[in-house]
Amino acid sequence: MDKTIVTAFLVIAGVISVVFMFNALYPAIVDSSNAMVGMERRIDDRLATQIEIIHAAVSGGSNAVIWVKNVGTTSTKALTRCDVFFGPEGNFARIPYNDGSVGTPYWDGAVENDSAWNPTATLRITITYGSVISGRYYVKVVLPNGIADEHTFSQ
Repeated sequence: MDKTIVTAFLVIAGVISVVFMFNALYPAIVDSSNAMVGMERRIDDRLATQIEIIHAAVSGGSNAVIWVKNVGTTSTKALTRCDVFFGPEGNFARIPYNDGSVGTPYWDGAVENDSAWNPTATLRITITYGSVISGRYYVKVVLPNGIADEHTFSQ
C-alpha cells in the first residue's frame, strides 16, 4: 500500500512539474516564433527594396537635383521619412524634409514618371542648399527600412 501512495504522489508531482514547465516554456516558444516571422518579413522587405541614384546635378547655384530610381520589386512608401545626406565631400550633413517648418537647407521630392514610387519609377529630390560652390559633393539617400545608395559628383 505504501508503494502505491508513493507512486501516486510521484505521478502527481510529475504531472504538476510538466504543467509548470509547459506554462513556462510555451510563451517563450510562441514569442520566439513571432520574432522569427517578423524578422523574415523585414528581410523580405529589404531584399525586395532597392534604389539607385542615377544622376545628380546642381541647378541654379543654390539647388541640387538628385534622381533616384526604384530598381527593386516593391513600392516604396513614406518618402517623407527618407534620410537625405548632402554636402561637400567630407563635410556633409543630414538634410531635413521640407515640412514647412524648417529653414535652409531642406529637400523635397516628387515621383516623375508614376503616381507613386513603384518599381521602375524615378524620384526627383530637390535639395535647397543655399549656395552650392564648385567642388565635389556627396549625396546619400536612405529609405526608412535602411536600404541606401550614395553618389559623389562634381559641380
